[in-house]
Amino acid sequence: MHRAAKHRITTTLLLCLWLVAVLAPLAVARDDSPKVDTAASVDDASARLPTSVLPTVPGYAETERLSSPHATQAAAADEEKLYAISNTTVATYDRKSGKLLATASAEGTEHLNSGFLHEGRIYAAHSNYPETPHESDIRVFDPQANTLEIHHVFPDPPGSLVWCLRHDGHWWCCFAWYGDENSQTVLIEYADDSFTREHRRFFFPPAVIADFDGMSASGGIWDGDTLLASHHHYPVLYRLRLPSDPEATTLELVETLSCPFPGQGIAADPATPGGLIGIDRPARAIVTARPLTPPCCRSTPGSRRSLILQGSLPQSAEKPSPAAQP
Repeated sequence: MHRAAKHRITTTLLLCLWLVAVLAPLAVARDDSPKVDTAASVDDASARLPTSVLPTVPGYAETERLSSPHATQAAAADEEKLYAISNTTVATYDRKSGKLLATASAEGTEHLNSGFLHEGRIYAAHSNYPETPHESDIRVFDPQANTLEIHHVFPDPPGSLVWCLRHDGHWWCCFAWYGDENSQTVLIEYADDSFTREHRRFFFPPAVIADFDGMSASGGIWDGDTLLASHHHYPVLYRLRLPSDPEATTLELVETLSCPFPGQGIAADPATPGGLIGIDRPARAIVTARPLTPPCCRSTPGSRRSLILQGSLPQSAEKPSPAAQP
């Protein structure tokens, strides 16, 4: 073989060996890189979703769920039926079979927010959210007639109406604000059934406002003498009570509870003692839940447990004497 040809072959072999030596580590490094599992990535993403920064105690556990495309704003229930509430529609389901029985809407319905069962009818908060200036009214759904009609229009609402409740003979309405203005979210007690005579108003505690994540209290229900308010998208409930000072206007946070509802409107479930009903909006489902603490054992305003949660129990009462311990 010609000497020049041998030289070219030798050079080529040396070049190939050099390329193998340089590229092999890169190939190994690429092979050793973690493999992306789509399902695992979705789970990891869900785990990274923001959640409440407040200390949370076990509150409610899911008992049942029913898929519903209308479960986007709230839910309500009676002994025989479940109701899913969307922006424009109230859907009625048979409680036992899960069968869709009827849907109801009305012209001009834009943004239903919640539903409160009172004397056999559902009082639904309604607004023009996210439009401004705020327009708010209460619409009543009659399950017997399957109709949705305007019950009361607030001529100059102090926010976007998100829920209305009946408690101790009075109506309580929550008007929400959002973003940098959500500290203006206000709970108003009206002294008569016409929603025209304001009795008093309360604002939410700063810790709760900060935890709203720029949103507001999407749902609420009285639980004895305390108020449970839901988040817009966190699976928590804030247990609140009226201020002990009659001159104060800020609700007091008793505790933050876990729940199976990632936000939105909630209501009492008469089928379960102390039970609640709400929705899982991402899953489009109606969800019922039971309290993890029996109603007889829950804290009440001023109780020792509430004082401990508030951090206001006198130091002398924090630890019982040995003789007093069970």
